[in-house]
Amino acid sequence: MPRVDRTAFSTHVLTRPAAADRVRSLLRPRHWLLLVLVGLALALARAQPPQVQQLALQRTSDGLFLSARFELSPHGAVQDALIKGVPLYFVWQADVLRERWYWTNKRVAGATRTLRLAYQPLTRRWRVSISTEAGGGTGGGAGLPYALHQNHDTLEEALAAVGRVSRWRLADAGQLEPGASHLVEFGFRLDLSLLPRPFQIGLGNQEEWSMALERELGVPEAATPELPAPAEPRATSPAAEAKAGGEAPAAESPSR
Repeated sequence: MPRVDRTAFSTHVLTRPAAADRVRSLLRPRHWLLLVLVGLALALARAQPPQVQQLALQRTSDGLFLSARFELSPHGAVQDALIKGVPLYFVWQADVLRERWYWTNKRVAGATRTLRLAYQPLTRRWRVSISTEAGGGTGGGAGLPYALHQNHDTLEEALAAVGRVSRWRLADAGQLEPGASHLVEFGFRLDLSLLPRPFQIGLGNQEEWSMALERELGVPEAATPELPAPAEPRATSPAAEAKAGGEAPAAESPSR
């Protein structure tokens, strides 16, 4: 009987590309260029948060006021919707709270303003409408009462008006307790709930539609005295001006 060598065997070796070859293939210039373009497209698709240029509180003998200025830069679908005539609603919200160490902070005052930005195709101008109420209900932003309307020639001018407020009254002086600590919870956002219903579907998951800003501001403990208005110059006679300048008034010629 022939002897069988049990140690003899055969294997099938599967050839695969080496890891170094894969790394070298990824380092090719065209692949890097493709990655850069994809990253740039994703960055442009995301909504840029409002850039804060000014955000300050002023407490005077008349009350508490807020002045702010933001830079808004909508991109992609947001800008396309504006150009197609879809109105957008931006909400300013501020709550004045009195701090309490023994309990939650107490809300003592607050203010809301809603700004509607829309493109007018017939006049090719941008219109900003301002309301002192918050939208809601079935009517959305269309049911808000607007007290002021502004027209602008370019989208940049309209966005600057939307992101700017000067001496916005948040509370009266009597609503701020003397000697107590107060703070303001401030928020600015693009309110998607005020858009027409067909445009609200699926917008919550798109980052380019997310434009919001939240801040917590400390209220000054003492009121800042307001600067008096500059006095108007009073009319003086030539004789008084000459006396103030150290010159003798000119002698009048005797009448005949």
